[in-house]
Amino acid sequence: QVQLVESGGGSVQPGGSLRLSCAASGLTFSTYAMSWYRRAPGKERELVAHISTYGSTTNYADSVKGRFTISRDNAKNTVYLQMNSLKPEDTAVYFCNSRRANYDYWGQGTQVTVSS
Repeated sequence: QVQLVESGGGSVQPGGSLRLSCAASGLTFSTYAMSWYRRAPGKERELVAHISTYGSTTNYADSVKGRFTISRDNAKNTVYLQMNSLKPEDTAVYFCNSRRANYDYWGQGTQVTVSS
C-alpha cells in the first residue's frame, strides 16, 4: 500500500520559513517524479514545484520562484519543500504527489498559514 505522509506545516509570520517533508512508502521511490501542490481557500489546486526522479530537473510556479526549493533524498524516500520569504498568499494546504506513467498518489496534506 502506497503512503505519502506530509509534515512540517504550521503557522508562521510573513517573511518566515518552513520546511515541508513528504515521506513515501510502498513504492520504488526513485522511479517516481515528485511534486508539491497547494490548495488555498476558495481556489483550485495548483502545482507549486516538481522534481524529476533523480533530482536533475526542477520546475516551479512563477509565484514561488526564488523563494521555494524542492529537493529529494532517494535513500530516505523523502521529498522536501523549503519555503522562504513566506507571504500571506502562500497560505494553503500543501499536498505531496508521486507520479509515474498511470500511477498517481497523493498525501493527505499539511496546512501552512502565513499571518501576522
